[in-house]
This record gives sequence, C-alpha cells and structure tokens, in this order.
Amino acid sequence: MTNDFWPDCGYSLLRRDADHRLLLTPEFLRAAWQRPEVAPVEESLDAERRLHAALLDDPLRPVTEAELAALQDADAVDNYRVMLDWRQRLTAAPTLEAAYLALFRTEVTAPPVLVHSLTQTLLRGMLDGCGDPLRLRAAELFFRAQKVSLRDGAVLLADADTVRLHETGGNYGDLGRLLAEARIKPRRVDLDVLERGNAERYWARSERFDTVLDFRFGGDGLEAFCRLVEQWLYHFYRLQATVTPLRAIEDAHWAWHIGLDAQASGILNDLYQGKTLDAARQHRILSLFRMDFADGSLLRPEMAGRPVYVAAAMDEENVLRVKPQNLLVNLPLAVAG
Repeated sequence: MTNDFWPDCGYSLLRRDADHRLLLTPEFLRAAWQRPEVAPVEESLDAERRLHAALLDDPLRPVTEAELAALQDADAVDNYRVMLDWRQRLTAAPTLEAAYLALFRTEVTAPPVLVHSLTQTLLRGMLDGCGDPLRLRAAELFFRAQKVSLRDGAVLLADADTVRLHETGGNYGDLGRLLAEARIKPRRVDLDVLERGNAERYWARSERFDTVLDFRFGGDGLEAFCRLVEQWLYHFYRLQATVTPLRAIEDAHWAWHIGLDAQASGILNDLYQGKTLDAARQHRILSLFRMDFADGSLLRPEMAGRPVYVAAAMDEENVLRVKPQNLLVNLPLAVAG
C-alpha cells in the first residue's frame, strides 16, 4: 500500500482529467470557504453567519454587493473579496494547473498563503504514488520557506515556521510563551535530518514539517531536489529535462538562467554581466544547477543545444524562499506555456 502524505492539502477532494491534470470540485471550494480568514468568529453578525452557511451549502453561489455590505466589518468584507477573486481564478481555468500558470501571467494579487496552498495541492497530485520521502521533503521547498544552517560542509534546511515555533516556545504551549516573555529559552529541540537510512519516518509526520533536508553538493537531498524539478517541468509542459548540480558555472556561451528566488535571480544577473560578487553575496549561494533538454525544438531557436542554469540562494536572514513558478514562466520556450 502506498504511503499517504499531506492528507489535509485538499487533494482527496479533487478529480483528474485524462491527462492527469487536477479538476476543481465543489468539495474543494467548500474546504476553501472553511479557511480561518472567512470562517465566522464570535463577533460575527447573523448576516455573516448566514452568508457563510450558504456558501458551504453551495460553494459556487454568487455573492452580491448587498450581502457583503451587510457584514458591517471591513476586514471581513476584504477577506470575502479575496476569496471570491480566488474562486473566480480557479473556476475560470480548465484545470488547477492552468489556473496556477495564469496566476503568474499578470501581476500576482493573490495572497501568498493561497498561492502556497495551491502549490502544495498541485505537488500532492504530481507526486501521488511517489515512494521517495526525500523527494517529498524536497517538495516542501516549493511552498514553505526554509531556514538555512551551514555546518561542517552540510547545508541544512529546516522549515522556517517550525524553527520559529521552537525559538519562541510556541511548541510548548503556555509554558513556552511564558519562558519566551521572560527571555528564557526553552530547551533546545533538535530536528531530525532526513537521510536514506531514516527517510521512512517522514510518512508519519509529513504534516508536521519538522524534518531537516541536507542540501549539500553531492548529497541525497540535493539529488532528490533535482528529480523534483525534472518532474515539475514534465508535469506542466511534458518537457523532459536533466537537472545536474554544479559547483560553478563555467560557460563562455552562457545564454539563459533562472533564479529560484529573488536573491538567486539578482546574483545570476550580476554573474551573467561579469560583475564580481562580494563575499557576503557569494556566501548566500546555496546551489547551482544545469538543465539540459531532450528536445531542443521546444525551446527558442537560439537555445538549441544550450543549457539553462539555475541557482538557489538564501537572504540576509539565512532564509530560502523558492518560487517554483520561476521554473515555469521564465523558461525560454519556443511557444509560451
């Protein structure tokens, strides 16, 4: 039996088409209307409770301006408008994959929390049946920020929110909060580094986001990330790529690059232009990759036989924030995807 993972991401509420793309369902939208941003609170008026109940009954029902005005709470109105816009974006596309791509064709106005949630759902569908826990842990980089620790040659990535929870004592409940307020740190909690020898423990704790991925060059974690990127490109574009880690980019004919995050984009732009990086920016580079494509005809003519270089980098606070959409919208495709 295949192990399950991320059971609360909404994947089980969806259907697939003949090409294995995810199809929106009323059940998936009903779950969206139960998000805390729009769920009634103790102070909510009867009008808000009625509207919320009606949307749970029929997640696709129209909502009028009069119904929004009746909420009499500016924050609640704003939250409902955000969710209504999100619903429109999802229903306007034939699949969730198409909706995801459409998000980035214009200025992104959707809140990051919704974009990250959709990314996780898409990954859950794409990785369904995957038996490699390291690839699943690597996939968390696509929708959750990672705190980076460099230690004895290792590049350790821990979930940023989980680290923050430990640092503030939130994982210890009221006692932890009291200790934090008193500036007394709770005892240190070491998160497990996921390796081939202990990777099976991921299945029981995939929703906890409390394992660490070693992103070092030549390691299994980085290898799993490369396979994930290959699968991501194939899932959206049926584009077969080979992703290889690099120690440095040494290419006199360097033609195209993609930064996986804002830091990496800036660094690659400067390197491409021949600028010298200071020591601090060099230190932020976590990994470099080369992407080669099996069918060069799918790329722009000038890219025939040439690789695309990719980089990931942490920011000033040692946090890595991967933007997986960059891999899709910044590719030099012959025809826009």
